[in-house]
Amino acid sequence: MTTKILKALAAGTIAALGSVAVAEAADTVTFQLDWLPGGDKAPIYICIEKGFCAEEGIEAKVEPGRGSSEAITKLATGVSDVGSADIGALMAAKVTEDVPITAVMSIFNKGPHAFFVLKDSGIEDIPGIKGKEVATSPFTSSNVFLPLVLKDVGMTDDDIKLTKADPGALGPMLMTGATDVVIAWMTNVAVFTNQAKEAGKEITALPWDAAGLELYSASLLASDKFLTERPDVAKRFVKAFTKSLEFVKNNPTEAAEGMVAQIPELSVPDIEGSIKDTMTLEFNDVTEKDGLGAFEPGRLAATWDRVSAAQGLDKDALDPETIVDRSYLSGM
Repeated sequence: MTTKILKALAAGTIAALGSVAVAEAADTVTFQLDWLPGGDKAPIYICIEKGFCAEEGIEAKVEPGRGSSEAITKLATGVSDVGSADIGALMAAKVTEDVPITAVMSIFNKGPHAFFVLKDSGIEDIPGIKGKEVATSPFTSSNVFLPLVLKDVGMTDDDIKLTKADPGALGPMLMTGATDVVIAWMTNVAVFTNQAKEAGKEITALPWDAAGLELYSASLLASDKFLTERPDVAKRFVKAFTKSLEFVKNNPTEAAEGMVAQIPELSVPDIEGSIKDTMTLEFNDVTEKDGLGAFEPGRLAATWDRVSAAQGLDKDALDPETIVDRSYLSGM
């Protein structure tokens, strides 16, 4: 074996050992999803794919989820360190169970909830759904706020015919006329638009914030154990996640490709469409006014007003300021 080959092998071994050392030195963070992977979940996957987490010395692992309640349970029990879930669900859980979880960053500063109708349905606004068949998923947090939205436009639950169906069935039900209206998130605009196009139809989205439902929704939540025991890791993670969020906004196609590289069963066009839909909930007039990730005190208080009213909770049972920690965004 020549000296040159031996030197090359030695260099490779040193490089490999260096990589192992870096990997061993990385801080592992378990990230909890609140739902199945989609364009709205792109930031955590891009944080991994594009190396934003690695740049901060973090090895992130993703745990699947089936709703904010499950995500909060996993964070509270220490299964996961940090994750995305509805801050309204955290508020309710703080009152009923005093879960050891803190919100460290806003992701959706506008609620994603909406009615979807066919463009030729004649329904042009939220009051127009009166007397109509409305389908919703049994799991969505939108159901909690539905009575409030109806009340805001002078209606009650009795003014609609509500049915529950599997989330995947909502689009086909709307396209085939099995229902007049579906309740879903604004992150699904592209999906429903594509389904409608295949059926030779068009859809119209009626977002609930237009009816006055102004609140924070999906947020970055962390277990108090994680924040107490590894505050530096938490701060570095928030920094990496913020970089990833901004990358996804500015590079939706590349972000979609990066996410599909990790989850091949997903489709780049669907993920890219969902990313673009999601951006309106993350980068908007509220972001321009308060800053990315911010919890503005007035809007935070208004969120609790809505959550407590929707769930029949005592408004005085929680000071919403006690469930957030803005320090992890400082300096960014």
